[in-house]
Amino acid sequence: MDGQRDEQHDDAGDRDVPVTDGDSPRPRRSLVAPGGPLRRIGLIVAVLAVALAGAVLGVLAGGRVDTDIGPFRANLSISPARDGGTTVDIPPLGALLLDSHDGPTHLTVRLGALDQGRTEALIDDPASISRASQSAVEDVRSGVMRLGLRALGASVLVTLILAGLIFRNVRRTAWAGGLALLVTAGSLGTAAATIRPQAIEEPRYEGLLVNAPAIVGDARRIANDYTKYAEQLQRLVGNVSQLYTTVSALPLLEPTPGTTRVLHVSDMHLNPTGWQLIRTVVEQFGIDVVIDTGDITDWGSEPEASFVGSISLLKKPYVFIRGNHDSGKTAAAVARQPNAIVLNNSTTTVAGLTIAGIGDPRFTPDKNTSPAGSGLTQQVADQVIGAGEQLATTVRRAPQPVNIALVHDPASAGPLSGTCPLVLAGHTHARQVSRLPQVPGQQPTALMVEGSTGGAGLRGLEGEKPTPLTMTVLYFDQQKMLQAYDDITVGGTGQSQVNLERHVVADPAQGAPASVTPTPSGGAPGSPDPLQSPTPSPTS
Repeated sequence: MDGQRDEQHDDAGDRDVPVTDGDSPRPRRSLVAPGGPLRRIGLIVAVLAVALAGAVLGVLAGGRVDTDIGPFRANLSISPARDGGTTVDIPPLGALLLDSHDGPTHLTVRLGALDQGRTEALIDDPASISRASQSAVEDVRSGVMRLGLRALGASVLVTLILAGLIFRNVRRTAWAGGLALLVTAGSLGTAAATIRPQAIEEPRYEGLLVNAPAIVGDARRIANDYTKYAEQLQRLVGNVSQLYTTVSALPLLEPTPGTTRVLHVSDMHLNPTGWQLIRTVVEQFGIDVVIDTGDITDWGSEPEASFVGSISLLKKPYVFIRGNHDSGKTAAAVARQPNAIVLNNSTTTVAGLTIAGIGDPRFTPDKNTSPAGSGLTQQVADQVIGAGEQLATTVRRAPQPVNIALVHDPASAGPLSGTCPLVLAGHTHARQVSRLPQVPGQQPTALMVEGSTGGAGLRGLEGEKPTPLTMTVLYFDQQKMLQAYDDITVGGTGQSQVNLERHVVADPAQGAPASVTPTPSGGAPGSPDPLQSPTPSPTS
């Protein structure tokens, strides 16, 4: 039609198309600069570059999901990487590095806080531990699937937006989005096709977790042992119900109405079975107050802090001092429990008993703050004995006589001789009753070291026979003097018996009959070498 413009457009911009205006042909301005083939190659490279950039940015921006793995709230994320692999980040302990797969994607699993409800459910029901371990696999699989789909969607979306802004051309934008989808799907597919489940058996450790192999030993053997151990948990705890009926056959003890019953526990080391045993004894023995001489956790980390939540379920006063495996965060978590009292060179009066206590001066999981190491060197001796000297000063200055003093390491007990009738400690994972060297003109002082109420945690599974779970019930008369005590021992794997041994103190004023045990001395000139002391003090 005369006077009508007939325009023809080539979306690819690869050639010139003449446009007629009436009878006079007039060429339309070319969409391609001179040198068409070079321009075509440049466009292809540009589309590829935009697709790759969009895929990387999309994965970095959207390649993350939050999911539940057992009692943990975890964050899963993927990122471009040359060699693949998986990092399991466990702040603040460190990380496990797994050679889990090949390909240009790296998976990071960051374990966050423990869910209090699910954690308490695990503690209350031993069978739920097995169920949680089984469901954790499905939790991870489901989380990874959602992560992959989210990464694909984010990769394509970011690429489409980026290509649209750069090219302002529908076809080129579509090509870039399609290429981003192929690149991302190919990377994820390569990771899935090369996955190595056995990599979990050969992790590399970073941070504080470098100590993990030395702590847990042979992972396969301990896993097998714990399977046996878990099978016995119901029987072990069930047999505790026989304890109360056993009392009638023990040496005569007729507690008066004014008798105060104290349960001494120590070195739980994150073993949930210990809580079941404690609750049973508290209920059946009519315990008035629970005393914990430390090492309730292993690393003192924030995720471990939820383990102390069972303290509130006891409904009894819970007096606690830090062990060398408990951090300030651990102590703060205990202090948040409504029935807990944390002592740190301080005193308290509970159920008519005046109790003084001090936390261990060391935090051995952190080698920066405990450079002396775990042995009883002179530097370590000065630390632990210094804590005992501080507490001794506090006891002497207390407005009323102290009935019980608490230290974690028995090596701290020496300076307390003569300041109070009884010192309770833990740390060594071995039960021991002794008397401190008597100070002339001062009252005699007994030292009672508890074993491990948590069976030493994972360490207890390293030997041929697991470490038994131990605790002691102390009976105090109306004058708050020790009149008797029950040693309770619950056997480990294959030893499902429960032992209760009653000890009656014939003369409460003189304390429990026991041999005198020398204690380490400080680094004053002319003092004995602490390494020559017969008092063992290993780091537990």
